[in-house]
Order: sequence, then C-alpha cells, then structure tokens
Amino acid sequence: MTVTICLIGLLAGMLGGLLGIGGSIVIIPALTMIYSPRQHLYQAAALIVNVFVVVPAFFQHLKAQAVMGPVIRKMVPLAILGVFCGVLSSELPVFRGQGQGYLLVLFSIFIIYAAYQNIIRLIQSPRARKDFPVFDSDRSAWKAGLQAGLPTGFVAGLLGVGGGVICVPLQNRLLGIPLRNSIANSTATIMFLSICGAISKNYALTLNHPEYSLSDSLRLAAALVPTAVIGSMIGSRLTHVLPTRVLRSIFIVFLGAAAIRMTMAAYEQLSSITL
Repeated sequence: MTVTICLIGLLAGMLGGLLGIGGSIVIIPALTMIYSPRQHLYQAAALIVNVFVVVPAFFQHLKAQAVMGPVIRKMVPLAILGVFCGVLSSELPVFRGQGQGYLLVLFSIFIIYAAYQNIIRLIQSPRARKDFPVFDSDRSAWKAGLQAGLPTGFVAGLLGVGGGVICVPLQNRLLGIPLRNSIANSTATIMFLSICGAISKNYALTLNHPEYSLSDSLRLAAALVPTAVIGSMIGSRLTHVLPTRVLRSIFIVFLGAAAIRMTMAAYEQLSSITL
C-alpha cells in the first residue's frame, strides 16, 4: 500500500507541475480505482497535497517570469470566493453518505472534459489554433478573474480538485493568454485555492462526516506529499524545457481509465440508494 501511495503521489506531482493542474485530478481517481470510493476523505486529503504540489511549481514558473501579476491579483480573490461556495455546495445533504455517488458522477464528467481538452490540444496543430489578439494583462485582468478565476474556485471547492484543468483552457482558449503563462497563472491561483479549500474541506469533514476523522485525512496526505513534491519539481521544470506530447498522451489514457472507474463506483453507490 505504501509503495502504491508513493507512486500515486509522484505521478500526481509530475502531471500537476507539468500542466498546472494540481494533483487532485490524479489522486482522487487513482485512490478510487485502487481502493474503495471515499470521495469526501479523498477530497480533503488531496486538497492538502495540492498545496505541496503547486508551491514548488509556482517558484519554478516565477523564476521563468511566466506569472502575470495583474491577472493573479484579480483571479485569486474571486477564485477564493468560488472555492468557499463550492465547498458549501459539496456538503449539501444530497452529497452525503451514499449520496456522494452524485459527486462521483460530477467528477467523472469533469474528468471526461479534461480528457477532451487534452485530446484537442494533442491532435491540433499550432497553425489550426485560433489566433487571439495580444492579451493585455492590465486592461483585461478583471475579465480573467471573472471568466477563469471564479469558475475555477467553484469547481475546486465542489470536487476537491485544484481546478487547473479548467483554469488553463479558460485562459488559453477563451482569453488568448499564452499557454505557458496560463499554466503559470493557474499554478499561482491553485496555490491560494488549495490552502483555503484544504482548511474548509477538512473542517467540513470533521463536522459532517463522523465516519472519518481529521487524522485519516492528514495521514493519507502525509503519505502522498513527499513524492508529490519531488514529482512537482520535475514536472514544473519540464514545462519550460521539454515538449509535453508524450506525457499528455499518458495523461489522456489515465483520465479515460479513471472516468470508467469513477462512473462504475458512482453506479454502485447510487444503485444501493434505490434498492
């Protein structure tokens, strides 16, 4: 079990650092596939791990001068507002107990969307991509906050993910922010989101889920963090050095397998409600 957890942490850190997506998109499906569905516990632990994944990646992007300061100053406050709304939504009665199957369904949809975005970016040639005007970070920063920061925060709080899977494409494809800058901005935003999300979700875990304790979440996070940090340092460095085509392909395969497993787990949980 320990070796498996370490490998999950390493993979989550590498992909999180490389693509600016945090580690939850790997951690939660992987734990669900290998162990039993425990969505709320996995979300609480994954949000803690996200903090350690994005901090080393953030400094790598800062060193590369890829972080857009004016954009971050508008995205972060709105994303934090979104994350608290998302956590509150995830604790609605419909999502508790066996009803966490509904969260699994939403997570599966989210994973399918993430896979779709990565497939498009994998097969699309640079010439085929839409040409955007040069993004003015000073004049359009509020637009980035509202159109990328707020939805990223809500998804992060609702599903326990970093939110970078939507934050990156929203900036890159909707606002025309260059990809490397989108990844760097996403990483910086997730850093603050994960801190707020980890505190609020773990508090909600102890308050609303008597089947889990805070020590369960902390122990799981502690097992994942060491290799996740190593993976994040490697992945974030590769963002500015190597092409991401091969790793993106591996990521797509993983997301496909994860979506199938998460959907099956959701069906099992929701079927028991109706029986």
